[in-house]
Amino acid sequence: MAIASALQALLQKQERMTRQDLVTLLSLTDPEELQALYDAAYAVKAEKVGRVDYYRGLIEFSNRCIKNCCYCGIRRDNEEVERFDTVRQDILDMAQWTYDAGYGSLTLQSGERQDPEFIDYVEALIRDLKKIGNGGLGLTVCVGEQTEETYRRWFNAGAHRYLLRIETSNPDLYATLHPQDGHHLWQVRCDCLKMLRRIGYQVGTGDMIGLPGQTVEDLAADIQFYKDMDIDMIGMGPYVVHHHTPIGQAVVAAGLDSEADKLNRLHLGLKMIAVTRLYLQDVNIAATTALQALHPLGRELGLKAGANILMPIVTLPQFRAQYLLYDNKPCVDEHAEQCRNCLSARVASVGDRVGLGQWGDSPHFFEKNR
Repeated sequence: MAIASALQALLQKQERMTRQDLVTLLSLTDPEELQALYDAAYAVKAEKVGRVDYYRGLIEFSNRCIKNCCYCGIRRDNEEVERFDTVRQDILDMAQWTYDAGYGSLTLQSGERQDPEFIDYVEALIRDLKKIGNGGLGLTVCVGEQTEETYRRWFNAGAHRYLLRIETSNPDLYATLHPQDGHHLWQVRCDCLKMLRRIGYQVGTGDMIGLPGQTVEDLAADIQFYKDMDIDMIGMGPYVVHHHTPIGQAVVAAGLDSEADKLNRLHLGLKMIAVTRLYLQDVNIAATTALQALHPLGRELGLKAGANILMPIVTLPQFRAQYLLYDNKPCVDEHAEQCRNCLSARVASVGDRVGLGQWGDSPHFFEKNR
């Protein structure tokens, strides 16, 4: 009973928690204590953002990438991948379907490029996407590190949210995830987040959870990083192996990808959602597909732990198998209509409703800009 009382007192601190408090909650393993954590986080979700979950129709329009991140399945040096670019009209048709289906918002994602042709293409594409429904479709862009001028061009074209994962707030750990070639620098990524904030985007970031060499203290620091950077939306998920990457191969070779290891990463991912919800209160938090890659009900568990955003895949079926950032990605064999029906059932199963036809912007963004 003393332990339960201490835990209850800690959960009630919420946004006043210290770094050590975050570590304590992220270290919980007792099933009853974990349930208390998830229940407390869901209560904050219900109060601060509502029992409403919003869709971001995900269009992965190209898997060409100049970066060579050591964990990612579409890394530049992965010669197993068949590269693709989606025909422009197909992207617009998928976006129109997204709008007609009532998703409210779209996420435009690809591998990273920084060449003028790509920058011009994305700018023109954003302008065309904003014509759908007379500007009625919310738009998140997720195409990596760019210059401030590029971010401004895309913002002026109509993009109002940008997602760029920091991956980890620990620069030393970040360095283990990327080749040391001068083109994969933690400070550059951090500076990009600051640029996005200056320009006026709703800024999203997140980490990978359960990385080799990562500690609970690192994860607690990530949550504090989100607060210090005044982040509006969080897209984080458990690390999932991709078999044709340096880190994935090393993890498998070391015997660290057993079913027990995957379950541990799943639970750590759920704890990160819950503790982030308690600490940041009114931000948007995604229940990512990586959760479902590790457990059939992973996204439902994420919603019950405090997440309020889902990203149903709208990518053309013929390209889905070529946009695999990690192994066992869910929904690769489904059509967009199947994804919609599946996710609607998942949302209903936890007692939430879908915010159809709404952008579902981060309350935190508007609260701080009053």
